Amino acid sequence: MSGTIQFYTNPMSRGQIARWALHEAGADYDQHIIAYEDMKSPDYLAVNPMGKVPAIVHDGKIVTECAAICAYLADVFPGSNLTPAADERADYYRWMFYGAGPVEAAIINNSLGFHTDEEKSRMAGYGTYDQMVDVLDGMLGERQYICGDRFTAADIYMGSQVIWGTQFKTLPERDNFTTYAARLSERDAYKAAKTIDMELMPAQE
Repeated sequence: MSGTIQFYTNPMSRGQIARWALHEAGADYDQHIIAYEDMKSPDYLAVNPMGKVPAIVHDGKIVTECAAICAYLADVFPGSNLTPAADERADYYRWMFYGAGPVEAAIINNSLGFHTDEEKSRMAGYGTYDQMVDVLDGMLGERQYICGDRFTAADIYMGSQVIWGTQFKTLPERDNFTTYAARLSERDAYKAAKTIDMELMPAQE
């Protein structure tokens, strides 16, 4: 596949995840900064009917949802080595979707003040917030990266969840979280992407 990626984002959003992924993939992209009041405009709803960022358009195809964008970029830029090897696929998919499902849902619900009791935990895919945290903590205590000792696209998505969780206190203080977040924050692609979003933020305030 070829062509410059059209990247729709806002610096104060989950678009930071997609920008990091674009930099890790080494992709050429044109950015389109979408103000929150413009996310429901007809033009942008034609890109993402949810009226949310980020979104990318590549070779005429639209990809939304941060985990999907990370996985897509890994696949279409194989030279970035972000895809899993055969023996890494189970961990890659398991924990990528754990981040997109239980982690995301539990953190948001907890932040909104919605807490699952024993009865409700049977209905929630993440069980309880504390259960989600313990499972995530245990996994990160066993390895340096999601797939073991090698960085993949799964670390972009899960890593963003953990980095934000430690910064904004949506995750409790755990040594495994702070160590993992610090390790990923030292990556050149993360720093480059973060710098761009930080520089864009004042213009959005």
